[in-house]
Amino acid sequence: MFILKNSSSISQVARLRSPKFRQTGSNCTFSFWYYNYGQSVGAAEMRLLVDGLRQPTVLWRAYYNEGNQWLKAVIQLGRLPHPFQLSLDKISLGFYDGVSAIDDIAFENCALPPPALSCESPGSFWCRDTKACIDSLLVCDLVDDCGDGSDEDNCNPDLQCSFENGLCNWEQDVGDDLDWVRIQGPTPTINTGPLKDHTTGTARGHYLYMESSEPHQFQDKAILLSPLFSPSGNRTCIFRFHYHMFGKQVYKLSVFQRTVSNTKGWLLWYKFGNQGNRWIRQTLYISSLKPFQILVKGFVGDGFTGDIGLDDMSFLGCTLYNGDLPTISTTTSGTSVPATLPMNNCTEKDFVCRASGHCIQMIQKCDFRPDCSDKSDESACVMEVCDFEDKTQCGWYQPALEQMSGNDSIHTTNMFKWELGRGANLYPEQEKHCPLIDHTTCTAEGWYLFADSSNGEFGHTADIVTPVISLTGPKCKIIFWNYMNGSTIGSLEVLCKTGNETTKLWTQSGNQGPQWNRAEVFLGIRSEFQVVFRAKRGVSYMGDVAVDDITFEDCSPLLIPGRPCTSEEFTCANKYCIPKNNLCDFVNDCGDNSDENPTI
Repeated sequence: MFILKNSSSISQVARLRSPKFRQTGSNCTFSFWYYNYGQSVGAAEMRLLVDGLRQPTVLWRAYYNEGNQWLKAVIQLGRLPHPFQLSLDKISLGFYDGVSAIDDIAFENCALPPPALSCESPGSFWCRDTKACIDSLLVCDLVDDCGDGSDEDNCNPDLQCSFENGLCNWEQDVGDDLDWVRIQGPTPTINTGPLKDHTTGTARGHYLYMESSEPHQFQDKAILLSPLFSPSGNRTCIFRFHYHMFGKQVYKLSVFQRTVSNTKGWLLWYKFGNQGNRWIRQTLYISSLKPFQILVKGFVGDGFTGDIGLDDMSFLGCTLYNGDLPTISTTTSGTSVPATLPMNNCTEKDFVCRASGHCIQMIQKCDFRPDCSDKSDESACVMEVCDFEDKTQCGWYQPALEQMSGNDSIHTTNMFKWELGRGANLYPEQEKHCPLIDHTTCTAEGWYLFADSSNGEFGHTADIVTPVISLTGPKCKIIFWNYMNGSTIGSLEVLCKTGNETTKLWTQSGNQGPQWNRAEVFLGIRSEFQVVFRAKRGVSYMGDVAVDDITFEDCSPLLIPGRPCTSEEFTCANKYCIPKNNLCDFVNDCGDNSDENPTI
């Protein structure tokens, strides 16, 4: 079917109407191939006309010249319980020059589920009037899957929300950057966002969406909070929702679960990037031994075609909780309550061992050698070996985050900073510039430390440092593995900070390829210093820097023995003993270079 121009009027409309259809099932889709080519070919719209609704619903649009080719359009109709027609309207303003055509129209999965003679299998629901047998997961999900509405009867309204009458018992988070907006019909920006809701499938229905246009910026987030739920016990709480992620600059939608009210919780699910102009159903299975809450987070993409929609959110097998979730102290990790010390005779210049009250010199604290029987002198220090598998940072900390007060902490979200990560948590395309596997376990479940370049701006730096190290030995060195892959990698530096003086020990910049690379940095004898890993952001987000398996090797200081050196040992000028095999080997084994003296 193609358009033949037969009028010279300024505004011309060619309209092709379908027969009238009685109804559709919940999985119905409609597809066709179209051709829209020419210098002044004009726009086209596919509209839905439902009996009893005066306002048509736009289902699809083609904007002007689409090239000399046939293109396929797939439209999600879903459950339409009332008679309807489809109308293809071709609009030409002024001079019409081109060819517009349509072919191969098809409806798929549009019938209601067939009746069944019985429905006794576990996990099934038998529809009251249509006698269809459907999955019990489809019950009370705000979608009439039976065709007679019986799967949506006797449902708890507190466990579902279609947004037709507001947010129900969901709430906007006050600590995010923007709110979810309740809307009807299309979002304000073309080529992004839904054209209709999911509940009714028309422009009359309501849904929530996150606006990605200015003044909102990349990675700004909108957070929707669920009501509180009781512990699931031996049962599983099922969360169903429909999301819409259409647009070239759509970024990310994620779902978190938390049991403490002032935390972000842990990730249950996420989706990244353009998923097409359609509503997609997602089902999550939730278990918890404590009262919990669900957080739905949308993140703004890098442009205005990044709108995200939400609709028809429901819970099955869940019970509302009447209390409040507990909170945790927001005191930063740099502040701690001193433990009660045992009875001791130590001076202010001594360190008191926590278990015995034994006194050691303060310079023996954080020197990679446990001098206390309970190893308390090494407990608040950087760990000698760190693989991040216990999901801690092994004593490394970030001064920029430590200096922020509790009120400022919400602004750290979009900072360029170090954080723990693993391949299993990456979104699609992120593996091009962030490790898919760690170095320790060589799996996607293994953890590493990385500076996330999707935050911050060009030239920003992120430091992660050790607590003060009191003293190291002459052979001390740091061995670590680094991953620097991506088109806009910045740099990674290892620095030594002593007081207010910082010196550069090692640096690497630019793309090093998609693999973990070993690095070794010599420290030698140093005292009262900190080691700093500094990442510098490149020009874009395509360049994360990661480190793993950080080891301080041979770093404990030399120990003066309470005996004379043996015949197999050399007595250093500072009274240390070293093996004679280490003499004149170009290494300062003694720490005072007496083992390298030419007069030996």
